Parts: sequence; structure tokens; C-alpha cells
Amino acid sequence: MSMSLAPHPATGATPLPGARPGRDPERAIKRGPRRLSAEVVAATQRDRLFDGLVHEVAAKGYDNARVTDICRAAGVTRPAFYALFAGKEDAFLATYRHGTAVLLRLMDDAYAAAGPDWTDAARATLRTLLEVLASVPAFARMALVEIDAAGPAAGDERDLLLAEFHRFFHPPRPRSPLTEQDDELLVTAVVGGIHTTVRQRVAQGRTAELPQLLPALTYAMTAPFLGPAAGGRAARTAGADATPGVTAPCAADPARPPRRGA
Repeated sequence: MSMSLAPHPATGATPLPGARPGRDPERAIKRGPRRLSAEVVAATQRDRLFDGLVHEVAAKGYDNARVTDICRAAGVTRPAFYALFAGKEDAFLATYRHGTAVLLRLMDDAYAAAGPDWTDAARATLRTLLEVLASVPAFARMALVEIDAAGPAAGDERDLLLAEFHRFFHPPRPRSPLTEQDDELLVTAVVGGIHTTVRQRVAQGRTAELPQLLPALTYAMTAPFLGPAAGGRAARTAGADATPGVTAPCAADPARPPRRGA
């Protein structure tokens, strides 16, 4: 099943799974003479199941989240679930693929918007990763921690995602003093270290603290290629950056009062 990244009509951005409740009133399927097409109904149910699955898996763990629980959280019947997915594992993988595609697109946008300097782009990309995950802790838990319980296919998907992160190390990133083969191995080590550090905080229930990792992770990402002095300057810049943060599409902003009627 292909995953579209259709924008949310209210925000113009694609929601990250788990950023909304599955029983979101805005996505209620209204009955009446002007019925929605079967395609629109299926897409709406799929999106609600994405959200329901993220919340249930994050709260109960992959093993304990039943299809019945996911359907109830999404307000979708079991027959509708099985019309879209072969089972819980299939639904988990589809949700993971969709969510990580949304996350990568946000990171790509931040990387491009930062300008031609790779240090600025690297810092902006990391900041987006950390702040988006912090703004949707249920998705962070599902995608970084509970994926370990979802079977070998989920592990393969995680490996594919980590390989995608290599694109943020392409030129204009300076080469390390290593051979080309060892330089690529160094990128793999840096990506793996960042992933492990972020996962550890999420597993400890400290997802809200992820943005605080930006200086250290900026140093870890840049120093192997720019040298310790330039990496230190990049880390200090990251620590001093007090501009408004990044929030995942449709995620609750704790600084913003709720809308009336929400």
C-alpha cells in the first residue's frame, strides 16, 4: 500500500501519527445522503488507525496492544481494520513507514532552509528531529522503543531509516581525513550513536528533554568531519539558539491555549 503525504486541511502540513487522537472529531465519517467515496472513507480510517495504533502501542507496549484496542482507540471496526491491514504487525509497519516519511520530509525541509553552510544545515536537521519527536512522545515511543518488539521486519525498516539519514552527510559536508570507505563507515557510526542516544532518553520516559541534547549531538555530528574546534563552535551555537522551536504538524503546543470547542 502506498503512503500519501496529504496535507492536513487546517494546517497545510502532514500530521505525524500520534499527533492527534484516533477519535478526532474532525475526521468523523458523517452519514447522510452526501456520502463520501469509498476511497476517502478508507483513507480516513487508515489515518485514524495510525493514530490509534501509536497511542495504544506507546501506552501498553507492542505485545499488549490488541487489534481490538487499536480499533476502539481509532473508532474503526475490526472488519474495516482487516480491509486495510493483514494484522497488527502489518499495521505497525505501515504506521512506521508513514510516520518516518513525514519526519524525514520535515528534516529535509529544515536542511534545505538552513542555507549552503553544512554546519548550519546539520544543526537545523538535528533540531527538527529532536523537537518533532519531543512534541509527539507517543510516536517517539512507538518508533524508537516498541519497534524492538515488533519483529524482524520492523528491524529491517529501522535499518532502512538509519540508512536514509546518510543523506544529511552528503556534500557540502567536508570529508573526514579517512579513506572514502572509512569515511562512510564513520557516518554510519555517527548516525548509530545519535539514534542510540535519542532512543535511550525516550526509553527512560524523558522524551520532553530531547531538545536539550542538541548541543552534544551537534558536536557528535560535526566534529568528526570539521574537527573539534569547529564542532565546539557549532555546539555552542546550538546551545545559544533561543528561536521558537519546531512542533510536529497537528501536535499540541503547550504554549498555545486550546481552541474553543476543541
